[in-house]
Amino acid sequence: MTGNLTHNLRSDAQDNRDRIMTVAREAFASEGLDVPMRELARRAGVGPATLYRRFPTKEALVVEAFSEQMAACTAAVDEGLAHPDPWEGFRHTVEEICRLHVLDRGFAAAFSATYPRAIDFASVRDTAFRSLAELIRRAKASGRLRADFSVDDVVLLLMASGGVRNGTPAIARRLATLFLEGSAELH
Repeated sequence: MTGNLTHNLRSDAQDNRDRIMTVAREAFASEGLDVPMRELARRAGVGPATLYRRFPTKEALVVEAFSEQMAACTAAVDEGLAHPDPWEGFRHTVEEICRLHVLDRGFAAAFSATYPRAIDFASVRDTAFRSLAELIRRAKASGRLRADFSVDDVVLLLMASGGVRNGTPAIARRLATLFLEGSAELH
């Protein structure tokens, strides 16, 4: 994406870009994705032309702003798959994904595609969902995850977490716990 460009920027241009990214991440996390570009430029202390020179569209800004969170989601699924106990791997993945989504309203919206044109995460998200499906298959095979559970149930969790306002780590843990208790196979 724009990562290669940052190495060639003058120091003042790099400072502007860094301020824009910081402001965008903070605004998207607390307010969602509807913050206007002009408002982001104002908060970053740059002119709209500077913002648009670095990020010609809001979509480009959103993709760049959430690239780290997307990588964290993918890592959570990978860690779950690497865990020797399928249920514990599934539990870890759900808790981490829930934490990421509850604490960042914008990422929840971006990931669940409520702002679909903005996200060029399609292939990464599809890969993450395929890995998640494998994690779910393993947890079911262990007998700990209910037989009717599907990836769509995780999407429901993401939608629910996106609706949480003023999320905290404690709220994320509570939401994940309730979800996991409802997902566990009853014996």
